[in-house]
Amino acid sequence: MTTMASRGGARKTERVFNYSAGPGTLPEPVLRQAQNDLWDLFGTGIGICEHSHRGPAFDRVTEEAEADCRAVGSIPDNYKVLFLQGGASTQFFMVPANFLPQDRTADYFVTGNWSKKAYKEAPLYGTAHVAASSEEEQFSYIPKGNAIGYSDNPVYVHFATNNTIFGTQMKDVPEIPDGAFRVGDTSSDMYSRPIDVTKYGLIYAGAQKNLGPSGTVLVIVREDLLDKPARELPSMLRYALHAEKGSRYNTPPAFGIYLMGQVFKWILGEGGLEAVQERNERKAKLIYDQIDAGDFYRGTARAEDRSLMNITFRMPSEEIEKRFISEAEKQGMDGLKGYRSVGGVRASIYNAFPEAGCEALAGFMKDFAQKNG
Repeated sequence: MTTMASRGGARKTERVFNYSAGPGTLPEPVLRQAQNDLWDLFGTGIGICEHSHRGPAFDRVTEEAEADCRAVGSIPDNYKVLFLQGGASTQFFMVPANFLPQDRTADYFVTGNWSKKAYKEAPLYGTAHVAASSEEEQFSYIPKGNAIGYSDNPVYVHFATNNTIFGTQMKDVPEIPDGAFRVGDTSSDMYSRPIDVTKYGLIYAGAQKNLGPSGTVLVIVREDLLDKPARELPSMLRYALHAEKGSRYNTPPAFGIYLMGQVFKWILGEGGLEAVQERNERKAKLIYDQIDAGDFYRGTARAEDRSLMNITFRMPSEEIEKRFISEAEKQGMDGLKGYRSVGGVRASIYNAFPEAGCEALAGFMKDFAQKNG
């Protein structure tokens, strides 16, 4: 039991299984450590949210967060690690603002709502080209092979590695034209599996899925790209300035950086990305096996492109789906309602989501199908 403060005094509640797509589940050891460090960080008598971002305690926080981030992802020295604000949506326009000249083209994979929004920001700065799209089939797959058509000489190719709304995941990074670099929006599957950073020019990830709290974003960018700004920009939009100032040009999202640092430590303690991927595959299989067990449940993503992070499925009717979600909530399973524009059911099972929660959902699905099929 966990004691929680309320306006009416102290009350006791049990933590439920949280299938929310984001903000998502955080590791329990990280939350316990954060409880302590909100009160007293490193024995200073001052909590993490109260420390000066220029002081030695926060120096230690940022240094450890970057070092552990690099260790988790085997990030080479010629890449800068930045902790910025505004989440992934800010990166939708920061990327073309910094790298897309007015007379050049950037190519985009449009495989879901978020990559579509990123694509729509690019024409503010240059030309945007849709190299591949799965919108004609409700974003149910990842385009490959002949379905990809690049423009002539693109500056970069942008894609999202995981689609939270429609439940697809890019298994391999696409080959791209010579002279271009890859930009990966990895917000919903960052550090859920091994990643070869050297295949990218820039990676960005909103923290609220796998890395930490909302509002903070991790950016990993190759140093040579910082020397070639496409245009003059306001200071806060310049990657090069944030890199020069160690993510502290202005007051940074201190608690977000701290919490991300704790998550990186947790990943390392769990055995690194290979071990994390193995557990994520095992967790997802429990639920996909129930989807595939009969014709009561219907997965919305093609089998070969199914996400390990966001499992989306439908049932024979919306009425049955509503009853499923309601009954699951009564059994301590929260956040299963699908994205508002598509409906259905979505189970988001990010790194920190416990395997016991996948077992509980799989068991509930089996029982529900038997009673309602």
